[in-house]
Amino acid sequence: QLLYARAKSVKRSSQPRAEAGEGVAAANGLPCRGKVLNLDNMNPNVRRVEYAVRGAIVQRALQIDKELKEGVKKPFTEVIKANIGDAHAMGQKPITFLRQVLALCAYPDLLDDNKFPDDSKQRARRILEACGGHSIGAYSSSQGIECIRQDVARYIEKRDDGISSDPDNIYLATGASDAIVTMLKLLVCGKGRDRTGVMISIPQYPLYSAALADLAAVQINYYLDEDKCWSLDIAELKRAVTAARQHCNPRVICIINPGNPTGQVQSRQCIEDVIRFAKEEHLFLMADEVYQDNVYAEGCKFHSFKRVLFEMGPEYSTTVEMASFHSTSKCYMGECGFRGGYMEVINMDPEVKAQLTKLVSVRLCPPVPGQALLDLVVNPPQPDEPSYDKFMKERTAVLAALAEKAGLTEQIFNTVPGITCNPVQGAMYTFPRITLPQKAIDKAKVPDMFYCMKLLEEEGICLVPGSGFGQREGTFHFRMTILPPTEKLKFVLQKISDFHIRFTQEFS
Repeated sequence: QLLYARAKSVKRSSQPRAEAGEGVAAANGLPCRGKVLNLDNMNPNVRRVEYAVRGAIVQRALQIDKELKEGVKKPFTEVIKANIGDAHAMGQKPITFLRQVLALCAYPDLLDDNKFPDDSKQRARRILEACGGHSIGAYSSSQGIECIRQDVARYIEKRDDGISSDPDNIYLATGASDAIVTMLKLLVCGKGRDRTGVMISIPQYPLYSAALADLAAVQINYYLDEDKCWSLDIAELKRAVTAARQHCNPRVICIINPGNPTGQVQSRQCIEDVIRFAKEEHLFLMADEVYQDNVYAEGCKFHSFKRVLFEMGPEYSTTVEMASFHSTSKCYMGECGFRGGYMEVINMDPEVKAQLTKLVSVRLCPPVPGQALLDLVVNPPQPDEPSYDKFMKERTAVLAALAEKAGLTEQIFNTVPGITCNPVQGAMYTFPRITLPQKAIDKAKVPDMFYCMKLLEEEGICLVPGSGFGQREGTFHFRMTILPPTEKLKFVLQKISDFHIRFTQEFS
């Protein structure tokens, strides 16, 4: 009810105000006609954009935070924001080597300080030498600093067991999100039945649906199989693309691996099947691989789409057009605020690539501190360097803790009647299915939103309802990050479990 009251209030306040000012003269003698820009005449595509990860529940969480600071009494003392994959906000400590080099780049006078190891100083000097005026405060080239793109290419070659990577195909970006939106801008065109259709998984990361709404593209949903640990089924892809051809022109398929919000890790066979499907249906393939180091489940392994593509032979490696994406925000780094990332384009038409370079030049360049951070991620300390042991110890500890918390989350949720949780094979989230009483379903227009809002008001825990990611009709879920420290995560899991039992009793 709180949500709908606010929505009505916004709607009322957005009505054109021309009537109120009609007949009233302004200082220049012209009649007042209300705001130049209002909800009725703004870009309608922007109005259609929704981004659940920072939606109404998160806004209410911020309000509650403020109320607590003002002394308002609540049944809890803090709001735990488990709605977003922001590792450092959840208490994860930065990796020492990354921050040492960034500190040296930001304040070069520290290069004379003997507290910093020699390899961190060498990295900082190399980055600064590649910057205009030897400062990370200078613009870089629009595609990104050349030596960093070279390091990214070497990183990809090493990851993919020697498969060649050309630095000229690397575009540094303001996080992976920026690169994904840029690529979608290139791909979307046409009108009516010729309008570009983009295939996205359901559940999906809301960046995709938001970007497609903004671009007025056609969203083509394909459903992951929850009963098979959110696996991807080629028959479902074929169903979705066949149905979509009746009303749009499918041109793109997007894959998130490991999955967000569902935490699945695609098998190599599945990736091969997707590549064959993309070739058969003449689709551009977008591979979102920002969680590539976050694989926890026994028997699961990250396979890059590029490596599989090239190992399938020239029939595919020379024809399938693809872009893959990575970021400094996830994995063991969790450096969300620096906004570092890259994309690699493969088999792109040279004339289109020139247009891509033009498009990225409009925003001048990605943040240079983010580029510097990315360089350290793709070119970490080596075994013969002084920072290596500490770096590996910290990296291993972060990933081991995430693996432990992934197992803990699945285990605890599956003991609660009415909550079913698939294994968290990778990434940073769980997406459990919740069974809601019919009375609760009847009471609310969006039942899982109602559930999550009530959880926030009663327990101070902020989650994102499954409806914000998409889900099969008649099912309800929520997404929760596994990032809180282990003891706090146990507390959160117990609070959610108790709330679910209480909620079920209240509405039964």
